[in-house]
Amino acid sequence: MVKNKELFTSESVTEGHPDKLCDQISDAILDECLRQDPNSRVAVETATKNGTVWVFGEITTHGFVDVDNIVRKTLKEIGYVKTSQGIEYENCGVLSSIIPQSPDISQGVTKSKGLHKEQGAGDQGLMFGYACDETKEFMPLPITLAHKLAKRLAFVRKKKLIPYLGPDGKSQVTIEYANGKPKRIEAIVVSNQHDKNIKHARIRKDILKYVVKPICGKLMDSKTKIHINATGAFIIGGPQGDAGLTGRKIIVDTYGGIGRHGGGAFSGKDPSKVDRSAAYAARYIAKNIVAADLAKELEVQLAYAIGVAEPVSLWVNTFGTGKITDDKIINLIKKHFPLKPADIISQLKLKRPIYRKTAAYGHFGRSDPDFTWEKLDKVSVLKKELD
Repeated sequence: MVKNKELFTSESVTEGHPDKLCDQISDAILDECLRQDPNSRVAVETATKNGTVWVFGEITTHGFVDVDNIVRKTLKEIGYVKTSQGIEYENCGVLSSIIPQSPDISQGVTKSKGLHKEQGAGDQGLMFGYACDETKEFMPLPITLAHKLAKRLAFVRKKKLIPYLGPDGKSQVTIEYANGKPKRIEAIVVSNQHDKNIKHARIRKDILKYVVKPICGKLMDSKTKIHINATGAFIIGGPQGDAGLTGRKIIVDTYGGIGRHGGGAFSGKDPSKVDRSAAYAARYIAKNIVAADLAKELEVQLAYAIGVAEPVSLWVNTFGTGKITDDKIINLIKKHFPLKPADIISQLKLKRPIYRKTAAYGHFGRSDPDFTWEKLDKVSVLKKELD
């Protein structure tokens, strides 16, 4: 949580941003694997530039995945239907380089095969979860508003409220804090791809009316700086304007820069990879503890060794807002929350084809019931521990 009178900024991107396009393709492939075989092992990356998409990585599954069809379907659903947008779903090239998962990794994450005889972590690494009482989503306000702006850009494009917009776009929100509380919006930045021959004045007017004011109006004032397509034009976008790659928007995916990040991306990874599942578990822990009013702000770190089920470390920080000591919170976490990979996967029901929709507009702070790590089902039991 930001303290005193300070400015803090977070950004988001639309589903048509080249990196987000790649995240969604990777997760669409994961979903198809899990739909046919819930025990699929998937680590798929996607890259795109100009009119080509390249899918590469490791998959072990009893199902069959038509990579070419999934790529084209995803592009179409996002809105890449004209070559002028930077890529077009029917005529783009699709390349695939996929092999089975390494047996050395497999034996560490398959129950009874590894040295430890239970499902271990799919890799070493550290993951963070975060929550605060700043918004009803238990998320920082800057990233919450940035996501809503980015999602609204896609909405007004698809509903043809602003029909000349293209799929590629970005948003950014700067919040002024006073004594740790959000006070007002200092600045808003919105950039969105558009058709040729659309005057900048029209773009600014339409985005202000249909995007910025509906989302941010209550926190704006006469001093709020608003930058819309600040270069004057954003015609060349998508993979033509910028190469895309899975996993390059990890701060957009999480907390917008408030709170730490362990460095591991989410998209394209099945839940045996703790980069994803343990980060979801850490958010689940942090959100429930803040919602139970044990702290106003909480950051959790989990760390793992490949092939080992128990985390090698568990750390928390309440930033001085805890109602009980950090040590007591750690004990409550160990008592009430899943920490081993198999337990996390089971409790959060992570072997389901739910991941494509996580790959745009953030993995956290969402009300979708499939986002099980957002449930507040531990609040009552945590409150009872304080009685």
